[in-house]
Amino acid sequence: MAEKRTTSGTTKKTAAKTTATSRKAPAKGSAAATKARPAANVTAEQRWRMIADAAFYRAERRGFSPGGEVNDWLEAEAEIEALLAKPKSSNSKRSH
Repeated sequence: MAEKRTTSGTTKKTAAKTTATSRKAPAKGSAAATKARPAANVTAEQRWRMIADAAFYRAERRGFSPGGEVNDWLEAEAEIEALLAKPKSSNSKRSH
C-alpha cells in the first residue's frame, strides 16, 4: 500500500497503482525469459540507482523539460544494461 497526502495534510493509504510502463515477467520459454542476465556483480538496487542517475543526467541535458521522463528512463536503462553486459577488458586487470 502506498500513502497519499491529502489536501488537509493527513495521509491516506491507497493501493499501489501500476503504470503503462510496468513490465511483467516474460513468459516461460520466451526469448526474453531465456536471455542471459549480465555477469556483473551488481545488485538490483545498485542497478536501479545506476539507471536513475543516468536518467537524471539525460533529463538535465534536455533542461528538465516535461514529457521526456519515460524516454529518459528507458534510454538510461538500455545504456546501463549495455554497460553491465560488456565483458571486462583485460586492461582493467591489475598484475601483481
